[in-house]
Amino acid sequence: MSVAERYVAAIDQGTTSTRCILFDAAGRLASVAQREHRQHYRRPGWVEHDAAEIWRNVGRVLPEALADVGATADQVVALGIANQRETTVLWDRRTGEPVAPAVVWQDVRTQQVIERLAGDVGVDRFADVCGLPLLTYFSGPKIAWLLEQDPSLRERAERGDVLFGTMETWLVWNLTGGPDGGIHVTDVTNASRTMLMDLRSLEWSPEVCAAMGVPMALLPQIRSSSEVYGETTTVVPGVRIAAAMGDQQAALFGQTCFSPGEAKCTYGTGSFVLLHTGSELPRSTHGMLSTVAYKLGDEPVQYALEGAIAVTGSLVQWFRDNLGLISSAPEIETLALTVSDAGGCFIVPAFSGLFAPHWRPEARGVVVGLTSYITKGHLARAVLEATAWQTRDVVDAMDADSGVALTALKVDGGMTSNNLLMQTVADVLGVPVVRPMVSETVSLGAAYAAGLAVGYWPDLQGLRRNWHRAGRWLPAEGSDRRQGDYEDWGRAVQHTFGWATSGRARPVPAQVPPEAALAAGRRRPQAGR
Repeated sequence: MSVAERYVAAIDQGTTSTRCILFDAAGRLASVAQREHRQHYRRPGWVEHDAAEIWRNVGRVLPEALADVGATADQVVALGIANQRETTVLWDRRTGEPVAPAVVWQDVRTQQVIERLAGDVGVDRFADVCGLPLLTYFSGPKIAWLLEQDPSLRERAERGDVLFGTMETWLVWNLTGGPDGGIHVTDVTNASRTMLMDLRSLEWSPEVCAAMGVPMALLPQIRSSSEVYGETTTVVPGVRIAAAMGDQQAALFGQTCFSPGEAKCTYGTGSFVLLHTGSELPRSTHGMLSTVAYKLGDEPVQYALEGAIAVTGSLVQWFRDNLGLISSAPEIETLALTVSDAGGCFIVPAFSGLFAPHWRPEARGVVVGLTSYITKGHLARAVLEATAWQTRDVVDAMDADSGVALTALKVDGGMTSNNLLMQTVADVLGVPVVRPMVSETVSLGAAYAAGLAVGYWPDLQGLRRNWHRAGRWLPAEGSDRRQGDYEDWGRAVQHTFGWATSGRARPVPAQVPPEAALAAGRRRPQAGR
């Protein structure tokens, strides 16, 4: 069998869909299969998935991707999994059935848990251990909330009869046998998003678990991002599962950002900027998150700073599905091009609060600047500009943390097919925006990590040679106009604060500088918070 006929498979289990992509030795996409899953919104601020539905979709897309190129299981040298991070699944070890809906990363129901855990110490209570402030975003508080709803569920969890995992754990367990001997593992990138892992030791912290009320018996074993965990026994039996990464770390890896100082932004349901910082654990003072970038086998762990934006692509979906102003996502570009600007209108999509760098869980979305002049074309352009302005918020904070101004931004993800959006991002940031030949770098990163683990690709330098530029956008607008519009955006953002709590102020993470907190109308954090 020739090398060209052998593939690495990647499962990208995302927030809105699950896909399987086969890659060849040159890192080229050979086939793809994809299925969407339902989003469940039972209450305001709640976002849920059916983990069983997602598992069924995996059972469909993996065989479909193989059939598309006429490949068999023995032609797949390895399988890597990238996943929506923080989304929390609890299931019964014996039956394999989820015990509750999966609580999605966007969900904000755990705010009361967060406030209770913060107490008088503040949101940075566990930051020295896990690198993260107490936020609804992360998995640990979601586990705590689920166990608090049912005392019998906690008892089962303490006995080890209930298991926890983010989506890659759920899929690996099912692919390797489920109740019949499934392997219960997670990788360091996903573990770093739970708040339960010590970022230095790369092990679960007994102290943090005890404080959150999370029994350690339900936690998976932490492994590196690139190693053989086991073989599939179902769907397509006999394939080595050799990598797992949170989707944003996988995108960083797929963009071949292997050196400190390299950064990327993935534009999907949400958008995420990651800056590779090397083997030293970084600390942010401007609202960024410290996280694991990746760990390859026995090599030293690599860290990153991250800026997370909750709503970007999902804003386009809202514009399509809730307002009905377009019938498909690509139509938003055509509609936005009917006007030359947003007409002074700004949309701040704080549907479930604001993420980096503001971290305001009580914020809710607003539309400001409406006049009788505004048409649906202006609203469409404001939707796209919202993604660009949120990117600038994060990049400015990251520049302040690193001390080095961004000179270019590597981009990937489904939204990068929108040329108007990419040009708008370049205009707003004032730097070139560069898109690689393979825009689905989340899947590519998972494939690269799996292929490295089994020797399909020899080293990182070989992967760098696979990277090719497909598109480049240069800033077109004057800096004066960019700055003026950005100041208006900042005023619009302030209108989102306080809505979910009748104006009551929230504690501000210490990562947000005091002067920024005051400028946004928040009270200054007390010393040590």
